[in-house]
Amino acid sequence: MARLTRAQQQERTRAAVLVAARQEFAEFGYVEAKIDRIAERAELTRGAVYSNFTGKRALYLAVLVDAAERARDAAEPPAESPDSVGQALGSFARVWLERLPFLGDTPGSGHLQLRSLSGVLGTEPARAALAELVRFEALLLALALEPRSALRAGTVRPAGLALTLLHGAAGLAENAPGVGDPFDLARAAEHLAGIALGDAPEPPHLPYVAPARSTEAPWVPPGGLRDEITGGPVDLGDDGVVVVLGVGRLSAAEDAMRSARRDDEVTIVVVTSDPAEIGRLARLRIVDLVGCLRRVFTADRLPRARVVFDDTGTVPAALGHPSADDLTEIAVRVRDGLITSHATGRGAGHAAARHHSTDPGAERGDVTPGTPTPPAR
Repeated sequence: MARLTRAQQQERTRAAVLVAARQEFAEFGYVEAKIDRIAERAELTRGAVYSNFTGKRALYLAVLVDAAERARDAAEPPAESPDSVGQALGSFARVWLERLPFLGDTPGSGHLQLRSLSGVLGTEPARAALAELVRFEALLLALALEPRSALRAGTVRPAGLALTLLHGAAGLAENAPGVGDPFDLARAAEHLAGIALGDAPEPPHLPYVAPARSTEAPWVPPGGLRDEITGGPVDLGDDGVVVVLGVGRLSAAEDAMRSARRDDEVTIVVVTSDPAEIGRLARLRIVDLVGCLRRVFTADRLPRARVVFDDTGTVPAALGHPSADDLTEIAVRVRDGLITSHATGRGAGHAAARHHSTDPGAERGDVTPGTPTPPAR
Protein backbone atom coordinates (compact mmCIF):
# COMPACT_ATOMS: atom_id res chain seq x y z
CA MET A 1 0.00 0.00 0.00
CA ALA A 2 1.32 3.42 -0.95
CA ARG A 3 2.35 5.62 1.94
CA LEU A 4 0.23 8.67 2.66
CA THR A 5 1.73 12.05 1.92
CA ARG A 6 2.15 14.50 4.78
CA ALA A 7 -0.87 16.49 3.58
CA GLN A 8 -3.01 13.33 3.31
CA GLN A 9 -2.01 12.22 6.81
CA GLN A 10 -2.80 15.65 8.22
CA GLU A 11 -6.21 15.62 6.54
CA ARG A 12 -6.93 12.16 7.92
CA THR A 13 -5.91 13.28 11.41
CA ARG A 14 -8.07 16.38 11.13
CA ALA A 15 -11.09 14.32 10.04
CA ALA A 16 -10.61 11.91 12.96
CA VAL A 17 -10.41 14.81 15.41
CA LEU A 18 -13.63 16.34 14.02
CA VAL A 19 -15.52 13.05 14.38
CA ALA A 20 -14.29 12.60 17.94
CA ALA A 21 -15.00 16.22 18.84
CA ARG A 22 -18.54 15.99 17.48
CA GLN A 23 -19.17 12.98 19.73
CA GLU A 24 -17.63 14.73 22.74
CA PHE A 25 -19.60 17.95 22.28
CA ALA A 26 -22.84 16.02 21.70
CA GLU A 27 -22.37 14.06 24.93
CA PHE A 28 -20.96 16.71 27.26
CA GLY A 29 -21.72 20.07 25.63
CA TYR A 30 -19.17 22.76 24.91
CA VAL A 31 -18.38 23.80 28.47
CA GLU A 32 -17.80 20.29 29.88
CA ALA A 33 -16.02 18.86 26.82
CA LYS A 34 -12.33 18.02 27.29
CA ILE A 35 -9.52 18.04 24.73
CA ASP A 36 -7.94 15.00 26.44
CA ARG A 37 -11.11 12.93 25.96
CA ILE A 38 -11.36 14.07 22.33
CA ALA A 39 -7.79 12.88 21.75
CA GLU A 40 -8.63 9.52 23.38
CA ARG A 41 -11.74 9.12 21.21
CA ALA A 42 -9.67 9.79 18.10
CA GLU A 43 -6.84 7.51 19.32
CA LEU A 44 -4.44 10.42 18.99
CA THR A 45 -2.23 12.42 21.29
CA ARG A 46 -3.26 15.74 22.78
CA GLY A 47 -0.48 17.31 20.70
CA ALA A 48 -2.02 15.94 17.49
CA VAL A 49 -5.27 17.71 18.33
CA TYR A 50 -3.52 21.01 19.01
CA SER A 51 -1.45 20.70 15.84
CA ASN A 52 -4.69 21.02 13.86
CA PHE A 53 -6.78 23.29 16.11
CA THR A 54 -5.65 26.13 18.37
CA GLY A 55 -8.03 25.25 21.20
CA LYS A 56 -11.46 24.00 22.22
CA ARG A 57 -13.29 27.05 20.86
CA ALA A 58 -11.64 26.72 17.43
CA LEU A 59 -12.41 23.00 17.42
CA TYR A 60 -16.06 23.53 18.35
CA LEU A 61 -16.45 26.12 15.59
CA ALA A 62 -14.78 23.72 13.14
CA VAL A 63 -17.31 21.02 14.04
CA LEU A 64 -20.18 23.45 13.39
CA VAL A 65 -18.62 24.66 10.12
CA ASP A 66 -18.25 21.07 8.95
CA ALA A 67 -21.93 20.39 9.67
CA ALA A 68 -23.02 23.62 7.97
CA GLU A 69 -20.94 22.88 4.86
CA ARG A 70 -22.37 19.38 4.59
CA ALA A 71 -25.91 20.76 4.88
CA ARG A 72 -25.24 23.46 2.29
CA ASP A 73 -23.68 21.06 -0.21
CA ALA A 74 -26.59 18.62 0.20
CA ALA A 75 -29.25 21.33 -0.20
CA GLU A 76 -31.76 20.56 -2.97
CA PRO A 77 -33.00 23.67 -4.80
CA PRO A 78 -36.77 24.15 -5.14
CA ALA A 79 -38.56 23.82 -8.47
CA GLU A 80 -39.40 27.52 -8.30
CA SER A 81 -38.82 30.45 -5.97
CA PRO A 82 -41.56 31.96 -3.77
CA ASP A 83 -43.72 34.55 -5.53
CA SER A 84 -43.64 37.26 -2.88
CA VAL A 85 -41.40 38.60 -0.14
CA GLY A 86 -43.82 37.31 2.49
CA GLN A 87 -43.90 33.81 1.05
CA ALA A 88 -40.11 33.84 0.79
CA LEU A 89 -39.69 34.82 4.44
CA GLY A 90 -42.15 32.10 5.49
CA SER A 91 -40.36 29.45 3.39
CA PHE A 92 -36.98 30.53 4.71
CA ALA A 93 -38.25 30.33 8.30
CA ARG A 94 -39.65 26.82 7.78
CA VAL A 95 -36.30 25.59 6.45
CA TRP A 96 -34.33 27.32 9.21
CA LEU A 97 -36.58 25.99 11.99
CA GLU A 98 -35.91 22.38 11.06
CA ARG A 99 -32.87 22.59 13.36
CA LEU A 100 -34.91 23.06 16.54
CA PRO A 101 -34.15 20.19 18.96
CA PHE A 102 -36.75 17.73 20.15
CA LEU A 103 -37.68 17.23 23.79
CA GLY A 104 -35.72 13.97 24.09
CA ASP A 105 -32.45 15.32 22.66
CA THR A 106 -29.50 15.72 25.02
CA PRO A 107 -28.47 19.34 25.66
CA GLY A 108 -25.16 18.80 23.87
CA SER A 109 -26.69 17.30 20.73
CA GLY A 110 -29.36 19.99 20.74
CA HIS A 111 -26.70 22.70 20.82
CA LEU A 112 -24.89 21.14 17.87
CA GLN A 113 -28.10 20.85 15.89
CA LEU A 114 -28.88 24.52 16.59
CA ARG A 115 -25.30 25.57 15.68
CA SER A 116 -25.46 27.18 19.13
CA LEU A 117 -22.83 29.71 20.20
CA SER A 118 -24.07 29.99 23.80
CA GLY A 119 -21.11 30.19 26.17
CA VAL A 120 -18.64 30.01 23.28
CA LEU A 121 -17.88 33.61 22.35
CA GLY A 122 -16.25 34.96 25.48
CA THR A 123 -14.11 37.69 23.93
CA GLU A 124 -15.27 41.15 22.93
CA PRO A 125 -13.81 40.89 19.38
CA ALA A 126 -15.79 37.69 18.79
CA ARG A 127 -19.01 39.23 20.10
CA ALA A 128 -18.49 42.33 17.94
CA ALA A 129 -17.80 40.11 14.94
CA LEU A 130 -21.04 38.20 15.52
CA ALA A 131 -23.02 41.47 15.54
CA GLU A 132 -21.49 42.39 12.16
CA LEU A 133 -22.22 38.93 10.80
CA VAL A 134 -25.89 39.13 11.79
CA ARG A 135 -26.19 42.38 9.84
CA PHE A 136 -24.43 40.78 6.88
CA GLU A 137 -26.80 37.80 7.00
CA ALA A 138 -29.75 40.22 6.84
CA LEU A 139 -28.19 41.81 3.76
CA LEU A 140 -27.78 38.47 1.98
CA LEU A 141 -31.34 37.45 2.81
CA ALA A 142 -32.65 40.80 1.56
CA LEU A 143 -30.74 40.41 -1.72
CA ALA A 144 -32.56 37.12 -2.27
CA LEU A 145 -35.96 38.55 -1.32
CA GLU A 146 -35.88 41.28 -3.97
CA PRO A 147 -33.23 40.27 -6.52
CA ARG A 148 -34.47 42.40 -9.39
CA SER A 149 -34.85 45.71 -7.59
CA ALA A 150 -32.43 48.16 -6.04
CA LEU A 151 -31.46 47.23 -2.51
CA ARG A 152 -33.57 49.08 0.03
CA ALA A 153 -33.27 49.34 3.79
CA GLY A 154 -37.01 48.66 3.73
CA THR A 155 -36.13 45.10 2.70
CA VAL A 156 -32.98 44.64 4.77
CA ARG A 157 -34.76 45.56 8.01
CA PRO A 158 -37.58 42.97 7.74
CA ALA A 159 -34.93 40.40 6.83
CA GLY A 160 -33.08 41.33 10.01
CA LEU A 161 -36.30 41.06 12.02
CA ALA A 162 -36.96 37.59 10.62
CA LEU A 163 -33.48 36.45 11.62
CA THR A 164 -33.96 37.96 15.09
CA LEU A 165 -37.24 36.03 15.45
CA LEU A 166 -35.60 32.76 14.41
CA HIS A 167 -32.53 33.11 16.59
CA GLY A 168 -34.74 34.09 19.52
CA ALA A 169 -36.74 30.91 19.02
CA ALA A 170 -33.50 28.93 18.93
CA GLY A 171 -32.30 30.52 22.16
CA LEU A 172 -35.52 29.54 23.89
CA ALA A 173 -35.40 26.02 22.46
CA GLU A 174 -31.94 25.50 23.98
CA ASN A 175 -33.36 25.73 27.49
CA ALA A 176 -36.94 24.65 26.86
CA PRO A 177 -37.10 22.17 23.94
CA GLY A 178 -40.53 21.87 22.42
CA VAL A 179 -41.60 25.43 23.30
CA GLY A 180 -42.73 27.46 20.30
CA ASP A 181 -44.71 26.07 17.39
CA PRO A 182 -42.54 26.14 14.21
CA PHE A 183 -45.62 26.64 12.04
CA ASP A 184 -46.68 29.68 14.05
CA LEU A 185 -43.16 31.08 13.86
CA ALA A 186 -43.05 30.60 10.09
CA ARG A 187 -46.39 32.39 9.70
CA ALA A 188 -45.11 35.22 11.89
CA ALA A 189 -42.01 35.54 9.71
CA GLU A 190 -44.20 35.69 6.61
CA HIS A 191 -46.17 38.61 8.04
CA LEU A 192 -42.99 40.59 8.73
CA ALA A 193 -42.97 41.52 5.05
CA GLY A 194 -46.07 43.65 5.65
CA ILE A 195 -44.60 45.74 8.47
CA ALA A 196 -44.12 49.32 7.29
CA LEU A 197 -40.63 50.11 8.55
CA GLY A 198 -39.83 52.57 5.79
CA ASP A 199 -36.60 53.05 3.89
CA ALA A 200 -33.97 54.51 6.21
CA PRO A 201 -31.95 57.49 5.02
CA GLU A 202 -28.32 57.09 4.05
CA PRO A 203 -26.03 56.55 7.04
CA PRO A 204 -24.83 59.94 8.30
CA HIS A 205 -21.15 59.21 7.65
CA LEU A 206 -21.49 58.56 3.91
CA PRO A 207 -21.39 62.24 2.80
CA TYR A 208 -18.02 62.52 4.54
CA VAL A 209 -16.45 59.49 2.89
CA ALA A 210 -13.42 60.47 0.79
CA PRO A 211 -13.93 59.83 -2.94
CA ALA A 212 -12.16 56.87 -4.49
CA ARG A 213 -8.80 57.60 -6.09
CA SER A 214 -8.77 57.25 -9.88
CA THR A 215 -6.12 54.93 -11.30
CA GLU A 216 -5.31 52.91 -14.40
CA ALA A 217 -3.33 50.17 -12.70
CA PRO A 218 -3.06 46.69 -14.23
CA TRP A 219 -4.89 44.13 -12.13
CA VAL A 220 -3.61 40.58 -11.76
CA PRO A 221 -5.91 39.06 -9.15
CA PRO A 222 -5.11 35.87 -7.24
CA GLY A 223 -6.77 32.72 -8.52
CA GLY A 224 -8.36 29.72 -6.87
CA LEU A 225 -11.14 31.74 -5.23
CA ARG A 226 -14.65 30.39 -4.68
CA ASP A 227 -18.04 32.04 -4.37
CA GLU A 228 -19.72 30.78 -1.21
CA ILE A 229 -23.18 31.66 -2.58
CA THR A 230 -23.12 29.56 -5.77
CA GLY A 231 -20.12 27.33 -5.11
CA GLY A 232 -18.58 28.37 -8.42
CA PRO A 233 -15.11 29.81 -9.12
CA VAL A 234 -14.58 33.56 -8.86
CA ASP A 235 -12.52 35.64 -11.26
CA LEU A 236 -11.78 38.99 -9.62
CA GLY A 237 -10.68 40.25 -13.02
CA ASP A 238 -14.33 40.56 -14.07
CA ASP A 239 -15.64 44.10 -14.49
CA GLY A 240 -17.25 45.31 -11.29
CA VAL A 241 -16.49 46.23 -7.70
CA VAL A 242 -14.32 44.24 -5.29
CA VAL A 243 -14.80 45.09 -1.62
CA VAL A 244 -12.38 43.63 0.92
CA LEU A 245 -13.86 43.72 4.42
CA GLY A 246 -12.61 42.50 7.75
CA VAL A 247 -15.21 40.52 9.69
CA GLY A 248 -15.55 43.48 12.06
CA ARG A 249 -16.68 45.71 9.20
CA LEU A 250 -19.00 43.40 7.25
CA SER A 251 -22.02 45.67 7.78
CA ALA A 252 -20.33 48.12 5.38
CA ALA A 253 -21.24 45.70 2.58
CA GLU A 254 -24.76 47.15 2.63
CA ASP A 255 -23.45 50.64 1.78
CA ALA A 256 -21.46 49.18 -1.12
CA MET A 257 -24.43 47.22 -2.46
CA ARG A 258 -26.78 50.20 -2.24
CA SER A 259 -24.23 52.43 -4.02
CA ALA A 260 -23.37 49.99 -6.81
CA ARG A 261 -24.94 50.15 -10.25
CA ARG A 262 -27.61 47.60 -11.05
CA ASP A 263 -25.32 45.84 -13.55
CA ASP A 264 -22.23 45.79 -11.31
CA GLU A 265 -20.67 42.50 -10.33
CA VAL A 266 -20.00 43.07 -6.63
CA THR A 267 -17.65 40.72 -4.78
CA ILE A 268 -17.29 40.83 -1.00
CA VAL A 269 -13.96 39.38 0.11
CA VAL A 270 -13.99 38.46 3.81
CA VAL A 271 -10.64 38.69 5.63
CA THR A 272 -9.47 38.37 9.21
CA SER A 273 -6.28 38.26 11.24
CA ASP A 274 -7.74 35.37 13.27
CA PRO A 275 -8.79 32.63 10.82
CA ALA A 276 -8.82 29.94 13.53
CA GLU A 277 -11.70 31.51 15.47
CA ILE A 278 -13.11 34.73 13.96
CA GLY A 279 -12.63 33.34 10.46
CA ARG A 280 -14.41 30.11 11.35
CA LEU A 281 -17.20 32.06 13.03
CA ALA A 282 -17.71 34.04 9.80
CA ARG A 283 -17.63 30.89 7.69
CA LEU A 284 -20.14 29.19 9.99
CA ARG A 285 -22.71 31.96 9.89
CA ILE A 286 -22.47 32.67 6.17
CA VAL A 287 -22.37 29.03 5.05
CA ASP A 288 -25.28 28.17 7.34
CA LEU A 289 -27.39 30.97 5.88
CA VAL A 290 -26.49 30.04 2.30
CA GLY A 291 -27.52 26.45 2.94
CA CYS A 292 -31.01 27.67 3.85
CA LEU A 293 -31.17 30.08 0.91
CA ARG A 294 -30.33 27.29 -1.55
CA ARG A 295 -33.36 25.32 -0.35
CA VAL A 296 -35.73 28.28 -0.73
CA PHE A 297 -34.56 30.06 -3.89
CA THR A 298 -33.66 28.87 -7.37
CA ALA A 299 -30.15 29.64 -8.61
CA ASP A 300 -31.23 32.82 -10.40
CA ARG A 301 -32.75 34.17 -7.18
CA LEU A 302 -29.74 33.67 -4.91
CA PRO A 303 -28.07 36.88 -3.68
CA ARG A 304 -26.41 38.65 -6.59
CA ALA A 305 -23.29 39.53 -4.58
CA ARG A 306 -20.38 37.11 -4.61
CA VAL A 307 -18.87 36.21 -1.23
CA VAL A 308 -15.28 34.98 -0.98
CA PHE A 309 -13.35 33.84 2.11
CA ASP A 310 -9.69 34.84 1.97
CA ASP A 311 -8.10 33.38 5.11
CA THR A 312 -4.54 34.01 3.91
CA GLY A 313 -4.96 37.63 2.81
CA THR A 314 -3.98 37.07 -0.82
CA VAL A 315 -6.51 39.60 -2.17
CA PRO A 316 -5.52 42.60 0.00
CA ALA A 317 -1.86 41.73 -0.63
CA ALA A 318 -2.49 41.83 -4.39
CA LEU A 319 -4.04 45.26 -3.88
CA GLY A 320 -0.94 46.54 -2.11
CA HIS A 321 -2.07 45.92 1.46
CA PRO A 322 0.09 43.08 2.83
CA SER A 323 -1.62 43.00 6.23
CA ALA A 324 -5.35 42.73 6.89
CA ASP A 325 -7.33 42.61 10.09
CA ASP A 326 -10.93 42.55 11.24
CA LEU A 327 -11.39 46.29 10.61
CA THR A 328 -10.03 46.26 7.06
CA GLU A 329 -11.90 48.17 4.36
CA ILE A 330 -10.42 48.22 0.85
CA ALA A 331 -12.33 48.52 -2.41
CA VAL A 332 -11.57 48.85 -6.11
CA ARG A 333 -13.54 49.20 -9.31
CA VAL A 334 -12.27 46.95 -12.12
CA ARG A 335 -12.79 47.55 -15.81
CA ASP A 336 -11.13 45.89 -18.81
CA GLY A 337 -8.43 44.36 -16.65
CA LEU A 338 -7.54 47.64 -14.98
CA ILE A 339 -8.23 49.02 -11.54
CA THR A 340 -9.97 52.30 -12.34
CA SER A 341 -10.55 53.41 -8.74
CA HIS A 342 -9.12 52.52 -5.35
CA ALA A 343 -10.39 53.40 -1.88
CA THR A 344 -9.40 52.49 1.66
CA GLY A 345 -10.79 53.15 5.11
CA ARG A 346 -14.35 53.57 6.33
CA GLY A 347 -16.78 53.72 3.42
CA ALA A 348 -14.30 52.34 0.87
CA GLY A 349 -16.90 50.08 -0.73
CA HIS A 350 -19.35 52.96 -1.07
CA ALA A 351 -16.65 55.19 -2.60
CA ALA A 352 -15.48 52.63 -5.16
CA ALA A 353 -19.04 51.68 -6.09
CA ARG A 354 -19.98 55.35 -6.62
CA HIS A 355 -16.93 55.97 -8.81
CA HIS A 356 -17.95 56.08 -12.48
CA SER A 357 -15.40 56.60 -15.22
CA THR A 358 -17.95 58.56 -17.25
CA ASP A 359 -18.20 61.18 -14.48
CA PRO A 360 -15.39 63.74 -14.97
CA GLY A 361 -15.62 64.82 -11.35
CA ALA A 362 -15.30 61.23 -10.19
CA GLU A 363 -12.36 60.68 -12.53
CA ARG A 364 -10.55 63.62 -10.92
CA GLY A 365 -11.59 62.54 -7.43
CA ASP A 366 -13.39 65.85 -6.94
CA VAL A 367 -16.04 66.23 -4.28
CA THR A 368 -19.48 66.72 -5.79
CA PRO A 369 -20.67 70.33 -5.44
CA GLY A 370 -22.73 70.73 -2.33
CA THR A 371 -21.13 67.78 -0.54
CA PRO A 372 -20.35 68.71 3.07
CA THR A 373 -16.71 69.18 3.91
CA PRO A 374 -15.47 66.38 6.17
CA PRO A 375 -15.10 67.54 9.76
CA ALA A 376 -11.62 68.00 11.17
CA ARG A 377 -10.27 65.05 13.11
